[in-house]
Amino acid sequence: MDTSFTNRREDLAAARREDSDWSLLTRAEQIRSIELDGYVVLPEVLSGEQVEAIGEELDRLPTRGVDYSKRQRGCNDVQWTESPTAIDIIANPPVVDFLQALFGDELICTSCGYSVSDPGHPGIAIHTDAQPYGSKIFGLQASSPVLARVLYYLDYLTSECSPFKVIPRSHLSLHRDANPYHRYLSHPGERLITCRAGSAVVINQKVFHGNYPNHSDTSRRMYAIAYRPAWAGPIDDIEDRDPSREATLPEHIRPYFRSLNTRPIE
Repeated sequence: MDTSFTNRREDLAAARREDSDWSLLTRAEQIRSIELDGYVVLPEVLSGEQVEAIGEELDRLPTRGVDYSKRQRGCNDVQWTESPTAIDIIANPPVVDFLQALFGDELICTSCGYSVSDPGHPGIAIHTDAQPYGSKIFGLQASSPVLARVLYYLDYLTSECSPFKVIPRSHLSLHRDANPYHRYLSHPGERLITCRAGSAVVINQKVFHGNYPNHSDTSRRMYAIAYRPAWAGPIDDIEDRDPSREATLPEHIRPYFRSLNTRPIE
């Protein structure tokens, strides 16, 4: 795998930056943004106290480095850890209200993961989270036809500290270059997104995205939760979650952890 820096530090000055005032968007405009552009920013949907508590909980978790950089590490399945505030955020009202309006359906949580981009992180290659035929890493779970990923940033996302990278409207392309299994180190249409700690970037799983390198001296922490509408199940049955583990979740969180094979198609 190519471990080159996706963007040099001097390139950031010329990067195309998103300058929208996300706080002014109506609900309809938020939905239009993710439907048309493939992403939307929900500013400061976590309080300072929640950000601090989640950060303390997730910082205690054991993390594993990725194959392309020792500066990028993470922990999967946060929902099964001793992280009460992070688990409670699965039902975060401003976010789930938006997703329910977006999908018009009940929500199923498919994953909860924590990732850290340490200083020197080279950036993540541009990719999609959509894998219509499954993959060796995620199996068939990523074959759900509709899925949104909520990226909560626990640190101020600056242009120097692994800001979010996205190619707006790339999920709409029918060209072979938009094959969801393709990867790119950089792209002329990429856009740089920054936001305050406690904000969330919500993406359509089909949009091409990644992150820029971490040229700062601090780590960038992110808590990612994926949701799909109940109807949009995988293309075939997959191994479900352990019912005994689901029973340990708070009562108000359990509805988000119904069977991964739920797909009530009429």
